[in-house]
Amino acid sequence: MSHCAIANFAARGCCTLVLLGLCLTSTLANAQEAKSTPQWKKVVFLAGNPSHGYGAHEHLAGCRILAEAIERAAPEVTCKVYPGGWPEDESVLNKADTIVMYCDGGGGHPALKHLDTLGKHIERGAGFVCLHYAVEIPNDHGGPEFLKWLGGYFETHWSVNPHWTADFTMLPDHAITRGVKPFAANDEWYFHMRFVPDMTGVTPILTAVPPQETMLRPDGPHSGNPAVRKEVARGAPQHVAWAYERPGGGRSFGFTGGHYHWNWGRSDIVKLVSNAIVWTTGADIPADGLAVSGAPIEVLEAGQDEAPPSSFDAEKTREEFQVEQR
Repeated sequence: MSHCAIANFAARGCCTLVLLGLCLTSTLANAQEAKSTPQWKKVVFLAGNPSHGYGAHEHLAGCRILAEAIERAAPEVTCKVYPGGWPEDESVLNKADTIVMYCDGGGGHPALKHLDTLGKHIERGAGFVCLHYAVEIPNDHGGPEFLKWLGGYFETHWSVNPHWTADFTMLPDHAITRGVKPFAANDEWYFHMRFVPDMTGVTPILTAVPPQETMLRPDGPHSGNPAVRKEVARGAPQHVAWAYERPGGGRSFGFTGGHYHWNWGRSDIVKLVSNAIVWTTGADIPADGLAVSGAPIEVLEAGQDEAPPSSFDAEKTREEFQVEQR
């Protein structure tokens, strides 16, 4: 081989190495950029109709507070709130990473007429969140589905719905509890929920010991039964919020609080529920949780389904429910 041929061969080799180096650098840069780029998520809130009067079961106003808090703290998460319990255009669910239901339940649960559609989205891996009354659905119609999709639900003649102050003295180490401090809150905390066998896939998030006063009502579909009375008598801790990692993939969260609208003025409650909703999308939660805070009393008063009664005292309500001041 001549000296010229050798030189040309060497030059071509150098060019090839340079090109390979450039390609490798570009690939690494693209991978790093993809890793640092936020994964956009979409949360669809299905807010139920007016229900219990001023300051309670404020589904639409509560959803708006949570949606705005999440979007401020996690700009990569888009939240859309739809009133009426179910969207008129079901296509809005097609790209939802999580579906949140905050509505009345039982025999009037909005999901009952749409179990097939809801199931389709949950089976594709969409997150599923039920707040307060939305965790209750009839045992024989919807119950089996909710047990599979949510990991637990309110089963009549088994679960109960008293109003009481639950003291959550310890919180588990979980993405949902990041940045949340132990707290106590007065609400209609349902308990003695029907969970999947052996709690497989379920992580209790909020657990407290109900006082004996929660059993003062006679037995009934929501008020008491022999099984729950035994549990309360022996001081058994009860799980009132839980995370569920579904066997087929996907995440769910059940939260039995949310009766009183004023509790969305508590930062620890808003942070816990906001963390949970974003967690169900599959997104990562910051080490200190989402940077959200409780809504001030003026925000809580605004946008409710009904006008306040003449006896409403905003300052007294703020003090009673420990609504935070900014």
